[in-house]
Amino acid sequence: MKNSPLPRTCLSIATLGLFFASAAALAQTPKPTPKPAQANASVPVLLISDIHFEPFWDPVKVAKLNAATPDKWDAILAPPASPKRKQAFAAFLQQCACGDGDTSSVLFDTSLKNMRLQAAGVAFVTVSGDLISHQFDKKYATAFRGSTDADYSAFVEKTIQYVVGKLYAAFPGVPVYVALGNNDTDCQDYWIDAGSDFLKDIGLEVAMNFPATEKTDAEASFHAGGYYSVSLPAPIQNARLLVLDDLFMSDSYRTCAGGLDPGAAAHQISWLDGELAKARARQQKVWVMGHIPPGVDLYDTSKIIGGICGGTQKPAMFLSSEKMADVMAGYADVIQLAIFAHTHMDELRLLKDNSNATPLQPPGPGKAIPLKMVSSISPIHDNHPSITLAQVDPSTAALVDYSVFSSPDLTGDSTAKWKQEYDFGTSYNLAAFSASTLTQLIATFAADPGRTTQDSTDYIGDYSAGHTSSFLQTYWPQYVCTLSNHTDQAFKACLCSTAH
Repeated sequence: MKNSPLPRTCLSIATLGLFFASAAALAQTPKPTPKPAQANASVPVLLISDIHFEPFWDPVKVAKLNAATPDKWDAILAPPASPKRKQAFAAFLQQCACGDGDTSSVLFDTSLKNMRLQAAGVAFVTVSGDLISHQFDKKYATAFRGSTDADYSAFVEKTIQYVVGKLYAAFPGVPVYVALGNNDTDCQDYWIDAGSDFLKDIGLEVAMNFPATEKTDAEASFHAGGYYSVSLPAPIQNARLLVLDDLFMSDSYRTCAGGLDPGAAAHQISWLDGELAKARARQQKVWVMGHIPPGVDLYDTSKIIGGICGGTQKPAMFLSSEKMADVMAGYADVIQLAIFAHTHMDELRLLKDNSNATPLQPPGPGKAIPLKMVSSISPIHDNHPSITLAQVDPSTAALVDYSVFSSPDLTGDSTAKWKQEYDFGTSYNLAAFSASTLTQLIATFAADPGRTTQDSTDYIGDYSAGHTSSFLQTYWPQYVCTLSNHTDQAFKACLCSTAH
């Protein structure tokens, strides 16, 4: 998601009046008093995403990386950068028309150092996709003219193995659960083949340290489509993590030959439904993690938002259909938390079961899922690198609270001290990151279309680590409509709740 200033559209705040009036009534409910802290009551968990590692950052070293196995990469990357590295990389990016660079080895190492510092003693780590840099295929083709598809696939695999291996080394003995993002393919962005050798090889890396009783099934399902199920470790009780590769659900998804394979998404959604049904029967709690979130892509929608209420345009959606979200929402009694990313921003959502509700009706118990969108390590959108340290109730697998930590520096300066951006419970005076508290928080946002309250200004300020998003300031009322309306119709009903 980009954060460049965009002009206001002809849609006035008045068109949102009915929604805000309803939300205002909800917002009058006093905030619950946060639960008093109890010693050892919660378990720390680290959430990270969008690392976008950039092996091309020092062009002189790329040929050596291409020829070496991942276990030798540190020795190649560790020495000081080559002379005129900055000029060489700028020329390289210009040559391949690749825009900006992503996370250098220096920034990645500094980020890992601060992860270990801020997240010592975590029970597990989640990585919500996009391990490799943007436009990876164009960069490789520029660096290695005349290379083959097999050459490229091998380099992508080695880069992912290097990134995952660094995470394993940073947290020895701690489970690290990895999802793939739309960049993590051996073809090009959003293009991938189900059942490929690439998925098989990466699955072996991802499931390397899984319990023996679950490893074989995880490797098989990852080979099939980049998804898997695994039990969450002690002291988390009777809970599972379901990891999706939802680029197969994206409207931009294609096979490596450029064709369509709707069966890949359908099979994965069917698997998800089956796993959730088994968890319900076993009275297990579930976390679901993917990369691309369900719901409205407001950045793309903002370009045509004036035509939505007139019926000529539909909102741009992150995924090609609502099937995945609808399946998840139907198991809101089972799913304790959903984790996604993709926008690089720090966001929240509420995934509602709309089967027996209106867009303005708050969900009842077991009818909504709290959804956390994890911000990025990559600073490609001028957001500062950040991580999320969560606190989890081990008996329920519920997310009790979280804090976001970010770097004041975008380059990986080892002397720059990462700081806490905010703490969710403290900032919003809420007892937990739950469906009920998010319902209330979103209502306070909706009742403040002018973004004047402390809650609204805090959210806008924290959305993009390190600076305030001009995009969110411009489109705040419309953005609020995305937070609890994952279908295009629910979003439109919110947006256009007053006729004009």
